Amino acid sequence: MPTQTVQLHRVIRSSPERIYAAFVNPDAWAKWLPPHGFTARVHEMKPEVGGQYKMSFTNLTTGKSHSFGGEYLELMANQKLRYTAVFDDPNLPGIMQTTVTLKSIWCGVEMHIIQEGIPDMIPIEACYLGWQESLQLLTLLVEPEIRE
Repeated sequence: MPTQTVQLHRVIRSSPERIYAAFVNPDAWAKWLPPHGFTARVHEMKPEVGGQYKMSFTNLTTGKSHSFGGEYLELMANQKLRYTAVFDDPNLPGIMQTTVTLKSIWCGVEMHIIQEGIPDMIPIEACYLGWQESLQLLTLLVEPEIRE
């Protein structure tokens, strides 16, 4: 039974609105969520409580893909997201749950992420590394405030 959990904390010079949008806009999610060396495709996304999403990551070097999807459990605009993830690969069993909380602070946004139920066959260090890379890409996406 999966029992691993990762917890991350970041302060990003952005707004809760832009960070929240990066989680619920399929093009934005595909741009920042895959760790370095991977591309992503969002196949389905319905960001509402009870709504589903489905996406896949593809390794640029090998071309091998893995897909996963889940359900949105809680959405509080610009404050909190909670969603599940289930891998299509039967070798990665269980249901993961990710909770993201956003808090506006004087210099930007304080973000906390907790991901629970990570399959035991995924090295926890790899999970932390992947999240660090993803959050680096998220920061690059949401920090610039570009006005046309």
